[in-house]
Amino acid sequence: MVDPVPADRLYRRCDPAALGFATTEELADLDRVIGQDRAMAALDFGTGIRHDGYNLFCLGPSGLGRHTLTLHLLERKGRGAPVPPDWCYIHNFDRPHEPRSLRLPAGRGAALRDAMNALIDELQAAIRATLESEGFRRRRETIEEAAKKRGEEAFSALQEEAEGRGVGLVRTPVGMIIAPIRDGRPMEPDAFHALPEEEQATTRAAIEELQGKLEAILREIPRWSREARREMEALVRDSVGFAVGQLVEDAGRPFADLPAVLAHLDAVRADVIENVSASLEAGETGGEAPAVGVALMRERGGRDDLGPALDRYRVNLLVDNADTRGAPVVTEDHPTYENLIGRAEHVQRMGVLSTDFTLIKPGALHRANGGYLVLDARRVLMQPFAWEALKRALRARQIRLESLGQMVGLIATVSLEPEPIPLDVRIVLVGERALYYLLAEYDPDFQDLFKVPVDFAEEMGRADASVGDFARLVATLARRESLRPLDAGAVARIVEHAARVAEDAEKLSLHRRALTDLLREADYWTGQAGAAAIGADHVQQALDTGIHRADRVRERIQEMIRRGTIMIDTTGAAVGRINGLAVSRLGAFSFARPSRITARTRLGSGKVVDIEREAETGGPLHSKGVLILQGFLAARYALDKPLALGASLVFEQSYGGVDGDSASSAELYALLSALADAPIRQGVAVTGSVNQQGEVQAIGGVNEKIEGFFDVCAAGGLTGDQGVMIPATNLPHLMLRADVVEAVRAGRFAVWAVRTIDEGIALLTGLPAGERVADGAFPEGTINRRVDDRLAAFAEAARAFARPPREVGREEGAS
Repeated sequence: MVDPVPADRLYRRCDPAALGFATTEELADLDRVIGQDRAMAALDFGTGIRHDGYNLFCLGPSGLGRHTLTLHLLERKGRGAPVPPDWCYIHNFDRPHEPRSLRLPAGRGAALRDAMNALIDELQAAIRATLESEGFRRRRETIEEAAKKRGEEAFSALQEEAEGRGVGLVRTPVGMIIAPIRDGRPMEPDAFHALPEEEQATTRAAIEELQGKLEAILREIPRWSREARREMEALVRDSVGFAVGQLVEDAGRPFADLPAVLAHLDAVRADVIENVSASLEAGETGGEAPAVGVALMRERGGRDDLGPALDRYRVNLLVDNADTRGAPVVTEDHPTYENLIGRAEHVQRMGVLSTDFTLIKPGALHRANGGYLVLDARRVLMQPFAWEALKRALRARQIRLESLGQMVGLIATVSLEPEPIPLDVRIVLVGERALYYLLAEYDPDFQDLFKVPVDFAEEMGRADASVGDFARLVATLARRESLRPLDAGAVARIVEHAARVAEDAEKLSLHRRALTDLLREADYWTGQAGAAAIGADHVQQALDTGIHRADRVRERIQEMIRRGTIMIDTTGAAVGRINGLAVSRLGAFSFARPSRITARTRLGSGKVVDIEREAETGGPLHSKGVLILQGFLAARYALDKPLALGASLVFEQSYGGVDGDSASSAELYALLSALADAPIRQGVAVTGSVNQQGEVQAIGGVNEKIEGFFDVCAAGGLTGDQGVMIPATNLPHLMLRADVVEAVRAGRFAVWAVRTIDEGIALLTGLPAGERVADGAFPEGTINRRVDDRLAAFAEAARAFARPPREVGREEGAS
């Protein structure tokens, strides 16, 4: 018979005296990561190797501090790395819709931007002053007067010649003509026709000749105007070019070591001169100089007093690393397509949306370029086009800004095609393990781009050194949260709780979020009690109140069991009936409830019917467990006879579905009880899976399962005959509640650990299981003998039913 597990093995205490401190004020902050050696080594490798594709994926359940630990290591790595360059976008004078990218040493981008802004202001003033200067005005007037004089002289000469020949140059509404003149006035037609024919002929000949000369002069006037404009352009180029050239030269002096900047400034100088000349050419030649200023400096949506002609000389500083120390570490909490790649904003101009290079905004890839970008994998995958855009940038090693609206054809606006920016970044994705394995399986690009898995552990070993490090972690978290110090008893209780959360007495949970929440809540109850330091009772109060907030459903189920709505017996014995244990998880709260499992047997074809599977309420793992039972029965009892068994198994009052194989041993016990007609103790609940050799295997949630049945028994009164039977391999996982441990110590409750089905059925029925003797039979009075005899009877009955009727009648006559 299996003995109960001693109370001392049900809970592994942490001795406060062994911690070596009175309060956590005596402990220094933890200066290293504990329990994550594998993850830290992977992070170190992934951030150190320089080849393409070695981006990282930090995998593990949430709450482990993956983001915090990853950021901490990346920031430490980044401090010793070189600062990445600044990146700007500037106007492309050859192809304005393709802005050029400009790479500058860190901190020089802001200097160039400010220098160009100052240059624009100075250009505006210098151009205005030049065009309004007395010298420029005189030279311009000289050109204009020369052009005007040239025309006037031609017309004067023509007028003198006409007057000598009795005709004159007359201005009419339709233009200038040659007409006969008398007394200084054009002659009326009637008067002209009254002249002698000879005089009329002479006058007509003079008019025709002089009209030809007039037309020749009129044809020359556009040429003279063009020559005047060219002279004016030359004047503007010389005048403005001198002023602008000096300003541009002064602006470029701090950037003499940057050829790309100097080349851009040369293009700016040429474009300024070209713009001023074009503005003058577009205006009236004889207009005032401010007309040029209006062309160059008209209002632009109220933004400033500089128009497009000067805005194009601005510098769009996309990435400014002037204050960056080492490689940047960037986290993007909302990784949309545009937040990753960047975007070009639009403004409304004359009813049309348009854009230019000054409206380009950076994305997270721009800000992290030369460093590290940390992203939540699930959030990236949830954003349309973001995942593909990220992979495309990593494959091409460049950031190419493309309008999402244009990509999907939603809008038609003025488009930009900015020059791509080279990309040198290490991407760190953070996500669940299932997400990592799904991407590795179904995304063909994933393994090429994310070669370094960083697997965070949920727990660490519970050695003495580990407990000391864990205590320092507790002290560090408390100080970071500005909480009260903890005394040794409180830390010891947290260590014990961490082992309980890890579901292993020999390990400690590394779930930092849950640990931090526990410290905050314990600090709250400490404040309510008016204590100076957090004690073990405050930690326990935080745990108890946390459970109370979440256990309404558990209390409701316990109430239904007490009232008999859910039928669970905790006393007496019954054939083919056993109490199994199942764990329910509601959010972060887990609890167990007993379930009545029943088995019925009959003559059949050797099939064990899983009613849950037939009703489609059982999962595949549960169905697998039932098939294993069938294999066990056939291997043990049907070596020399057919297994003529028909059996059915069901979880009574189960309406939410069943999965998992942790009840397979309980189902097998119920089957053996039904076959052997041996009652099972109802005060003993069972958990554990079984294999085809009859070995009982470990399961999860063992602590919750024991405590769930204990609560049911305690509600009806503990008798001393009640308890839970668990797999022996689950013994290291036991970290039971104090009331359960005390009940076991007092002999009012028990926990048994079994290794085989034979040990379990003997404990449940009070009868020995029995082993085959030399003749292959089981001993009389054993469970196995009863089962074997029942199955032999089923086999014989099956044979009898299978005989032909004539053969049966012959045997009866012979008798």
